[in-house]
Formats: sequence, structure tokens, C-alpha cells
Amino acid sequence: MSTLVDSAPGYRARRTLPLRVEAVRQLKRRRTMVMAAVLGALPLVLIIAFAIGGTPDGDEGGRITLIDTATASAANFAATSLFVSAGFLLVVPVALFHGDTVASEASWSSLRYLLAAPVPRSRLLWSKLAVALGFSAAAMVLLPLVALIAGTIAYGWGPLELPTGGSLATGDTAPRLALVVAFIFVSQLVTAGLAFWLSTKTDAPLGAVGGAVGLTIVGNVLDAVTALGSWRDVLPAHWQFAWIDALQPQLEWGGMVKGAAVSVTYALVLFALAFRNFSRKDIVS
Repeated sequence: MSTLVDSAPGYRARRTLPLRVEAVRQLKRRRTMVMAAVLGALPLVLIIAFAIGGTPDGDEGGRITLIDTATASAANFAATSLFVSAGFLLVVPVALFHGDTVASEASWSSLRYLLAAPVPRSRLLWSKLAVALGFSAAAMVLLPLVALIAGTIAYGWGPLELPTGGSLATGDTAPRLALVVAFIFVSQLVTAGLAFWLSTKTDAPLGAVGGAVGLTIVGNVLDAVTALGSWRDVLPAHWQFAWIDALQPQLEWGGMVKGAAVSVTYALVLFALAFRNFSRKDIVS
């Protein structure tokens, strides 16, 4: 029996669907531009809100929170931007970039033509997953980067003022914020896995994206049920704000390590399910 290599000299599976080609395809899509605009606009919206509402001065109980220090410096403003967006806004681009991968090709009836190119199924999934992860990471970086620039213009550069009192040295601010962004990215891998798996199960991109966002919200709701007790420790949502420990005088790793372990475990299982499902799927679109 002749093989593909015999019938097509020079064929190399690893050279099909290069990451550069897939990245350019995704970058040119309208939803990528819209998401970048939304994330870039959030810091500006917050600055306007603070300008209209005045400087935050603590809640009614006199307790100072991260939001109450938002206008202290650019670093504080960037941390606040991450705080108000990590629970939902940053979930959306992750779900969008991963849930719209395979399902969109199926909805356009172009998936079977890609596989007939021929692009091996595993190669196609790896290329799309790598690009989706890259775009998600870029979204995580874009928000605090714009917030730092806008915050510097609006509030000036300075040390990160801590809600608990004291401040981080200016030299420690950037590494701590980078750690925060890295943890948020890792914590969002569960949403990425859900969206990517659902993308291999349906031909409707909106169903994959919406399903991943919906299940993420369900996780947040379950985490709010204190009656579950220690069972909440296995919920990724329980650790989503563990990065607050990075904004303490003494860096605490415990919560972030546990949260990262939970998120990575769920993500690996979901990515494996996606590859298993796609390898056995009958492609008709």
C-alpha cells in the first residue's frame, strides 16, 4: 500500500498549517479587533468614572480595598483594572479565541478542506490551540499595559500602595504585576480548555463560546455557596483571586500554587478530551 509520502514527495506533516499563517488569519478577523478595542478602552472608561465620581475613599465600614487605592499611582490603577476584569471580562476573550477555533471552520464548511490539504488532525488542533493561547496571553498583557500607560498620564508613576498599609518599592512593582498577569492567565486555562473541547463537539462557534462562559459562571456561583465547605477547594473559581497575595509586602505563594495546580489539571484533561474527540469525529462540514 502506498503511503502519503510516496504519493507526495516532500510532504512533511509538521510544515502544514504554519503557526504564522494561522496567527495572521485569526488576527485579521473582526472579533479579534473588537476584543482588543474593548480591552484597550476599559482603562479609559475607569479613568473617566473616577474623574466623575471623585477619588475613592473606602467603603462605609472604613475598610480600604484595592479599588480605593486605584488613583494612587499607575501601578495601583493597573492592579485595579485587573481586579475588576479578572472575574468576567478576561474570561470572554479566552473563551472566544478557543471556542471559535474548530467550530468556526466547521460552520464555514472549510474544515474538511483543511484536512484534505492534507493537514493532519493533530497538527490542525495543535496549531489552533497554540495560536489561541498566544492571543489569550496577549489579551492578558494588553489590559494592564494600557492601564499602566493611561494611569501614568492620569495619576503619575509611583510605588504600589497596598490596601493593608505600606507600599511596594518601585523596583518590585513591575515583577509583581507580571506575576499577577501570569497567574490570571494560568487560572483562565480552565475556560480555555472548556471552550476548546466544546469547539470540537459543535459546529456552532457561539455555542462553544457561550457554553464555556456559562460553565465558568456556574463555577463562580458554586464557589459562593459556602455550605460546600472544603469542596470549593477543587473549584478553579475558588482560587481566581489568589493573585492578591502577590500584592502583599511579603509575597505569599501558597494560594497561587494551589490555584495553578487545580487550573492546570482541569485544563490538561479538557485539552486531552478535545484531541480525543476530534481524532474520532466524522468531519462532514
